[in-house]
Amino acid sequence: MQTGSETARQLRLLSDALDSGRLGPVRRLVNTLSPAEIGNLLESLPPPKRTVVWGLVDAEDDGEVLVHVGDEVRESLLAEMDPDEIVAAVEDLDIDDLADLVEDLPDTVIDEVLKSMDRENRDRLEQVLSYPEDTAGRLMNPDVVTVRADTTVDVVLRYLRLRGELPEHTDHLYVVSRRHQYLGRIALASLLTCEPGDPINRLIDDEQPAIDVDESADEVARQFSDHDWLSAPVVDDGNVLLGRITIDDVVDIIRDRAEHQALGAAGLDEEEDLFSPIRRAMRRRLAWLTINLGTAFLAASVVGQFEATIEKIVALAVLMPIVAGMGGNAGTQVLALMVRGLALGQVGASNAGVLLWKEVRLALLNGLALGTLLGTVVWFWFHDLQLSLVIASALTLNLLFAATAGVTVPLTLKRLGFDPALASSIFLTTVTDVLGFFTFLGLATLVLLH
Repeated sequence: MQTGSETARQLRLLSDALDSGRLGPVRRLVNTLSPAEIGNLLESLPPPKRTVVWGLVDAEDDGEVLVHVGDEVRESLLAEMDPDEIVAAVEDLDIDDLADLVEDLPDTVIDEVLKSMDRENRDRLEQVLSYPEDTAGRLMNPDVVTVRADTTVDVVLRYLRLRGELPEHTDHLYVVSRRHQYLGRIALASLLTCEPGDPINRLIDDEQPAIDVDESADEVARQFSDHDWLSAPVVDDGNVLLGRITIDDVVDIIRDRAEHQALGAAGLDEEEDLFSPIRRAMRRRLAWLTINLGTAFLAASVVGQFEATIEKIVALAVLMPIVAGMGGNAGTQVLALMVRGLALGQVGASNAGVLLWKEVRLALLNGLALGTLLGTVVWFWFHDLQLSLVIASALTLNLLFAATAGVTVPLTLKRLGFDPALASSIFLTTVTDVLGFFTFLGLATLVLLH
């Protein structure tokens, strides 16, 4: 896997070569890289340089590169290509990769691509596209090698030699019945080490369960991770073998989910081009920032209710951001654990109560420890014991609020059908700011002014 430092080094070399105007070294550098590495570099370049580099990529790699870039970058690259170039680039892609691309292609190009395919592959593509996105059916490649249980090893080996070429990442052959129902699998290594006359039905490994075609992509990734699979068969409700999913597709799922969680918390789209036009980026970010502005006004309105208190005790204005900020930080820790747990299927209705009780107790202990520390600092700073007790209590309470919101907000959003990774943070911040200010200033009003 390419590291960030390696990408930075390649980007630096590429930029230096482009700046010098020498395209020969650029072409040589680009075409020593894998399609995934080229895609990563293209996403790292501003549009003018991206256009130059894209024109230097070997035409045989164009299709694979398009698979490995985000939607916005792919759109810009396709805009640089003639219809004939697009057809040539994508016609040799695996069916599962082509299914990822086809909806981004112009209608006229889609028609040409379909015409260039034989009937079998065209039917396979239509089959994959018939399933919803983010399901096993959309991820699978229908190109699988199947054998019958009533044959022998030498018959299977002769069949493989006649076939000549195996699909990429083939580590097992799948055994099916006359009705094409999945019975089990046979490792290629077993075929090479067994006697030619050994019957296939004695070599079947039936321990690996097949994946249902309607299974979610997240569940597919979890099963691969739990069982260390390199590939897995996909079946329908009647156990008919439809295709297979391989580890390279699962790695893409895991990477996409990680990017989604990291960027979604800030209201960003993982498919956004790093160098997207300012207007487009502004439209996307402005909506999120407007929501944040609304919640900021809500917090400000709470502070406004205690204007008289703040005027009499100026120290409150200095100290109140500490309570809200600490609550936000503590809540973010809980939220990160919850979003990850929900994504991995580790958190649900059966254990949510236990998890909430654990986080509340942890928040209480942290609140008492940090409250004592903060109260001591405030005592030495302002020499006011009551103010110290107020801020220590407010901090402890806000950490409790943060823990409760960190657990309940993502659970509630998921139950309502919203994405916890995208929407949880804004609700959490609202809770910790509003309740933090209200608790601190409310306690200060009650204790210090009465």
